[in-house]
Amino acid sequence: MSEPIKLLLVDDHEVVRKGMKFLLEEEEGLEITGEASDGQEALEKIPVLEPNLILLDVNMPGMNGIEAAKKIRARFPKVRVLIFSMHNDPDYIVNSVTNGVDGYILKDAEKEEILKAMKTVHSGEKYFPPEVSAILVSTLQGQGIPKAKVNRSESVLDKLSKKEKEILRFIAEGLSSKDIALRLTLSIRTVSNHRANMLKKTGLNNTAELVRMATNEGF
Repeated sequence: MSEPIKLLLVDDHEVVRKGMKFLLEEEEGLEITGEASDGQEALEKIPVLEPNLILLDVNMPGMNGIEAAKKIRARFPKVRVLIFSMHNDPDYIVNSVTNGVDGYILKDAEKEEILKAMKTVHSGEKYFPPEVSAILVSTLQGQGIPKAKVNRSESVLDKLSKKEKEILRFIAEGLSSKDIALRLTLSIRTVSNHRANMLKKTGLNNTAELVRMATNEGF
């Protein structure tokens, strides 16, 4: 008999956690080991609760889901991570995949699909529903640029201002413009302007390409 799913629910909204617990608690072969309200709390609870699957929100105060996924992958490689988010933005999806998540499902999914995603990820496979896969493939195809162009563009990264480089690091960690603005005491519009300037300087089409380039360079 296969090992049951031992699930840790991680979301900063208590109503979401309680709702998921109510939805899933009667499912056979699934045990909800506990809850956490942000990435840091999840990291602290994993050694204690010993879950084998994390249902993880992206946008959370403190340590967000993408940062948490990266740390979970490094510290607890046997624990599977399934992103559970309302965002179908390419930046969130690509950053999640880059940081080692096992699946990505949207919060408006039906119960059957949520269960399918959890069981698929628990079994060791990846799970991305059609709408997420389409965004991911489209974005990655857009990043399929020749190596020569990557090298040429990477040198342009050196021309970014100190503030732009700081913002780029936060973007690569998966932070939203709002989160970055709060951390740097800037307006959201200023952060957005910096994003636009970075794209203009590098000649790239979108933020996902910028993050991909920065990641390749070890920025």
